[in-house]
Amino acid sequence: MTELLKKHRDAIDAIDEQLLELVNERAKHAREIGNLKGGGPIYRPEREAQVLRRLMEHNKGPLAAEAVAAIFRSVMSHCRALEKELSVAFLGPLGTFSEEAANKQFGGLSAPVQCASIDEVFRMVESGRVDYGVVPVENSTEGAIGRTLDLLMTASLNVCGEIALPVHHNLLAKQTDKNLIRKLYSHAQSLSQCHEWLSRDLPNVELQAVASNAEAARLAAQEDGAAAIASRRAAELFELNILVENIEDDPKNTTRFLILATHDVAPSGKDKTSLVIAAKNAPGTMVELLAPLAKYHVSMTKLESRPSKIGMWEYVFFVDIEGHQHDVSVANALQELRIKASLLKVLGSYPVAVI
Repeated sequence: MTELLKKHRDAIDAIDEQLLELVNERAKHAREIGNLKGGGPIYRPEREAQVLRRLMEHNKGPLAAEAVAAIFRSVMSHCRALEKELSVAFLGPLGTFSEEAANKQFGGLSAPVQCASIDEVFRMVESGRVDYGVVPVENSTEGAIGRTLDLLMTASLNVCGEIALPVHHNLLAKQTDKNLIRKLYSHAQSLSQCHEWLSRDLPNVELQAVASNAEAARLAAQEDGAAAIASRRAAELFELNILVENIEDDPKNTTRFLILATHDVAPSGKDKTSLVIAAKNAPGTMVELLAPLAKYHVSMTKLESRPSKIGMWEYVFFVDIEGHQHDVSVANALQELRIKASLLKVLGSYPVAVI
């Protein structure tokens, strides 16, 4: 037994030495590429998506694809940092799902930029005070985030990526007995996403909506008899016990986030393009507006209406289509759309989320 353990541990030590050498060799190549480029964006979402897809295709286990992606995102993040430490803004405070999404995509942030609102995230990126911003755009249970859509319509920014984050809610408290809970703090969306569980398991507890789940955890840490719905990260930050895990009603509950930038993104081979369009006010114009997509065999994956705020009962439509705006079929469809639509704004083309 002892000899077998030593054999495996010696093998792990040897592999670790090889990994160390190879990771540093990779970092040298990444730094040389940065020198050869001589400027421009350091973060290239399309290239990183290609790397992750290739590695996951070649992955034979036992590590899961998600683990492989997380490991190599961290490696790429540290390689980028040899050129520059990227600043990424998100809806704070620490412990929110927005922070979790930013960390997932960028491999961990050494200097996170917390913002008090989605508006502030947009302003930080537009002003150049940060390199990128991460904002929620829709939840699989609760639907679109209206404020993000409104700001996308007017901001002079590009969408350069998307993040699909599985959202798992946990019941947190200082005590370990949920029967002692008298008040529960949470963001309003989380209360909705856990409605059935709360009605069944905490029917007599006072529910109070607050600005974020991180704020809910902070309040629960300060108040006897209080609890919060929040993430595992929030439990760590505020030293709370996790009384019950995964209390969301939908086990597939997922929030989609967008990455905001001042630059566009080249094709990755598996991309998505987001648009804002408005139809001219005439019968049948919406059907006519979508005809170019069918003509050029461009698949639409999302259609979301939103009041235009220009005239009463006038709407704009947020549309996601498969492909990159530089693809021939997509470019042809967009060219015809520009003629037919009263408004067309390409928000950006970007790689489809990798896990």
